[in-house]
Amino acid sequence: MAVNMEYFLLDPAYACRRPALYTYYKERFGWAPAARDKCPTYYPYLNAGSDFGREPLGKLDPERVYAVDYLLAEANQNWASRWGHSMLRLVICKPGRPRGPDCRLDLDQHLVLSYRAFVGDVQLSSWDGLMGAYPSRLFVLPLAQVIDEYTKTELRSLASVPIKLSRPEIEGLVQHAAEMHWSYDGNYYFLSNNCAVENLKLLRAGTHNPKLVGLDSILPNGLLEVLKGRGLADTSVLDDPREALRLGYRFDSYRDRYQAMFEVLKKHLPIKQNTVEEWMALPASERSQWFAKADLRTSAAILLLEQASLRRQLLLAQDEVKQSYLGAREVKDGKVSNATKTLQEILASSGFLSRPAELLGSGGYGLPQAGEWQRLEAESSQRQKQLKRLTGDLDKEVRALLEPERAKEIAANEANLKQVSEHLRALHKAAGGLQLP
Repeated sequence: MAVNMEYFLLDPAYACRRPALYTYYKERFGWAPAARDKCPTYYPYLNAGSDFGREPLGKLDPERVYAVDYLLAEANQNWASRWGHSMLRLVICKPGRPRGPDCRLDLDQHLVLSYRAFVGDVQLSSWDGLMGAYPSRLFVLPLAQVIDEYTKTELRSLASVPIKLSRPEIEGLVQHAAEMHWSYDGNYYFLSNNCAVENLKLLRAGTHNPKLVGLDSILPNGLLEVLKGRGLADTSVLDDPREALRLGYRFDSYRDRYQAMFEVLKKHLPIKQNTVEEWMALPASERSQWFAKADLRTSAAILLLEQASLRRQLLLAQDEVKQSYLGAREVKDGKVSNATKTLQEILASSGFLSRPAELLGSGGYGLPQAGEWQRLEAESSQRQKQLKRLTGDLDKEVRALLEPERAKEIAANEANLKQVSEHLRALHKAAGGLQLP
C-alpha cells in the first residue's frame, strides 16, 4: 500500500501504469497530483497463440471492442474438463469499421481471455491442481486458435453467449483484463479457483456491475446459468442452432461433421463399420484399400476423415512421447535426453507469454508505456524466434522417439493423404473440372 501511494504521489505515469488504483485513490482522496502523463489509447498484450512465426506483441484498442461474450467449451470425459472451460471473448471490430453487430463477422480480429493453469511440465497432476501448485495466469489468444483447439482437436463444442454490459463496463473490463494480463500470478485450483472463479472475479472487478455482487459459482457451466439468472447473459442466441452457427454464437464439434462424412462413405461403399470412430480405428493400410473405388464426393469425404485420423494419431503420439519423457526422467534414459532438454527449454521459454511482466525487468511496472514499446517488441520477438526454433527441433527429435508401430501408422496415414489427394485430382480432371496451372 505504501509503495503504491508513493508512486501515486510521485510518478506522473502512475495513472497509465495502474489506472484502477489511480482512480481508487483519486476518488477516495478527492484529489490527484497535477503532474500526469498522457496515457496511450491502447493496451499492449502478448498473443499466446501457437503460431510462433507471428509477432507476439499486439495493441488492444478498447474503442474497437464492440461486445464481450461468455465463451464456454462443453465438458468432456477428461477429469480436468468435466465441467467445461470458461473464457471471455472480446468481439473486436476490424480497423475502420464502426462499432456494431457487423463486428461479429471480423473473426480474425477477436481475442479470447483465458485463465489457465500454467504448467511448467508436460505432466498435469490432479494432486497439484487440487493443492494449487499451478500458477493461474491470464492468457490472450486468437479466437481462431481456440476454435480449432476445442472443436477439431478435443472435439468439444463452443457456445459464445453475449454478456449484457454497458459501454463504460466494457471499457472497464478491457482495462482490468490488460492490468491482470501484465501483473496477475495467482494459484490455480481445479475446484476452488478455476477458470470460472477467475472469470467471475475479472467481470466483477472490471465492470463494478451491482448484479455481480454476491454472485458465486465454481463451475464453468454453472456460472453461465447464474449469469443468465441475473439477466446478464443472453442465451436466446443459441435457441436456433443453425442461426447460432451462422452468426458465430456456436462452434460445433467436428465429431458431427466427421460422422456426416462417414455417412457418405457408408452410402457409397460396402464398408462394415457403423461409426466414424470405428472407421478411424482401422489401420491406415486397411482404409486405403477403398480409395480407388470412391467417386468424387466420397473421395472428398475420405480426405477430410484422413486428415482427422492423422490429427488423432499425432495426439496419441504426443501422449506416448510425454510418457516416455516422464519415464526417462525417472530412470535417466539417455535416448530421450535431447528431446527432454528441448521440452524443458520450451516450457521455460514460453513462460513470458502468460507472464509478460518478466519482459519489463526492474525498470517498469504495471501496464507498459509507449517508451518501452521498442524494447518489449525486440525482446518478445527474439523469444518468439527461439520458441519457433525449439519447436522445430522438438518435432524432429520426437519423430525419432515414437514407438515403431506408431511411427509406421503415422507414415501410412500421411501416405493415405497423398493417395487420396491424387485420386481426387484425377477424378476432378476427368469430370472436366478447372485445372490450375
